[in-house]
Amino acid sequence: MAVRYGFQCVRKDGRVIHVEVHGARTVYRGRPAVLGTLVDVTEQVEAQAALRALAAELEERVRERTAQLEAANRELEAFSYSVAHDLRAPLRAIDGFSQALVEDYADRLDEVGRDYLRRVRAASQRMGELIDDLLQLSRITRQPLQAEEVDLSALVQRIAEVLRERQPERRVELRVQPGVVARADPKLLRVALENLLHNAWKFTGMRQLAVVEFGVTHTEHGTACFVRDNGVGFDMRYADKLFAPFQRLHKPSEFPGTGIGLATVQRVVARHRGRVWAQGVPDEGASFYFTLPGLEVRHGTAQADPADRGQP
Repeated sequence: MAVRYGFQCVRKDGRVIHVEVHGARTVYRGRPAVLGTLVDVTEQVEAQAALRALAAELEERVRERTAQLEAANRELEAFSYSVAHDLRAPLRAIDGFSQALVEDYADRLDEVGRDYLRRVRAASQRMGELIDDLLQLSRITRQPLQAEEVDLSALVQRIAEVLRERQPERRVELRVQPGVVARADPKLLRVALENLLHNAWKFTGMRQLAVVEFGVTHTEHGTACFVRDNGVGFDMRYADKLFAPFQRLHKPSEFPGTGIGLATVQRVVARHRGRVWAQGVPDEGASFYFTLPGLEVRHGTAQADPADRGQP
């Protein structure tokens, strides 16, 4: 019968070592005995002890880091509350009193004075938009992910209907590949697609016939969705700035916005462990790509995309 057990012993030099007995039970001269070998396993035992100590240290660091993150989230929530309530009140007051001056004292102001008031109102309203977008960006980072199967094609159609209602005078040709589904959080994904489609609508504003496309294509990063337009495009030298907050490649006087939309798209895609990138040519349009888990086309196949050159 095989046996294996361990014990500690002291060497002649006084060092304590760990020893294992590997052998078998037998009978020697009529008495039970064990026939085997003694193996010095001190290094293995000490290594295992070091691993246990390291694991305990890592667990403690994780607990400390988790506590720090929870504290940071509480501070962020408090800051968000302050932004939402404490900053909005003075902004509403600035906008309201400026409007009152325009309405009640317009006859006492010259054109320069009225222009100053218009600028004050525009600045306060823009600050309000920035607050709204920053709060949305904050919520996207903190809210839990609720993944389910989402029909992206239908979602794009619904968002486009809202955009058409806002600008019924626009001629926009919408091309949506049917049957595109993915496993994602429907609320977060709607926010991302709203930002991408809103940008496509906005940057095609000077086209007599705008073309906005949504579909799926194969790239070197895997199967990806794309939103493409024939708008003003952008210079690829500045592509790395697109997804950073407050980075804009066009003047606010040309195209309104806060510079938060694409940063929000990047956060949403990152929350789904995907990636997002863009390609553009000045005055020839732009294409935005993003990957999602479980992305597939239920009816048909992914499109061959001549615009895609696999840019990260």
